[in-house]
Amino acid sequence: MSIRVYSGPHADRRRGGGSTLNLIPWILAGATILTQIVWPLTHGSTRDSLTILAVILFFLTSASHSLITRGFLWTLGWFGISAGIGFITELIGVHTALPFGVYSYGSRLGPALFGVPLLIPLAWAMMSYPALLVGRRLAKGTMTSSLIGAVALSAWDVFLDPQMVSEGHWAWSDTGPELPGIHGIPLQNFVGWFFVSLIMMLALDRLPRRRTDGGAGDGAPALMYLWTYFSSIILNGLFAPRGGVALWGAVLMGSIALPYAYKLWVGRD
Repeated sequence: MSIRVYSGPHADRRRGGGSTLNLIPWILAGATILTQIVWPLTHGSTRDSLTILAVILFFLTSASHSLITRGFLWTLGWFGISAGIGFITELIGVHTALPFGVYSYGSRLGPALFGVPLLIPLAWAMMSYPALLVGRRLAKGTMTSSLIGAVALSAWDVFLDPQMVSEGHWAWSDTGPELPGIHGIPLQNFVGWFFVSLIMMLALDRLPRRRTDGGAGDGAPALMYLWTYFSSIILNGLFAPRGGVALWGAVLMGSIALPYAYKLWVGRD
């Protein structure tokens, strides 16, 4: 299968170029990280507000970087695919128990549509962007890069779901078989996440590529992916009694994050 290489008007833009627009994703990434650092120090409605804010800021980081480096149509395609698949899957999930099990959302994540908070498709989109770039950096073929991207995205859920369940933002009424050390979440959920992520990555990887996908020019999304990995280990290992989550996440997400970090360290665009 041939790979289309993006050669549009933004293809040759580099970090540190002449436009101050390049600073926007970095500023938003910094704001996201600051919000997440403050998050475990807060409680109640303040923590709920920071949860929502962190997702919005992370989403804007991904969206602004995509818009600046890849253009409007590419960004529109990415958002439509990732948020669309995310919302439709969640809509099916809360009403049929497929593919994630029997679960429902709480009422503290903002406005909802048909039982799905509108924040949720933004969360799918915000992480799908760096996960796509990770897959493209570590592999060239469509199937291989999509598979790596799917692992990059779905492994994040090992951290995400335990955190959000503990906060009461969603819950399963029947967990069934569970991963050892991760309680309250069915194994079915993680399997479902992988297959949904794979479908999403296969669709997203139809978007045109740049020769430098996932490299130094994609520093802001790379920072957000690696920050999510390392900060989630610290959060679950030190700030919350979820050692099993920290271990599972360190191994599963680390199988992608650590090779990606090494590739960034030794590689050059």
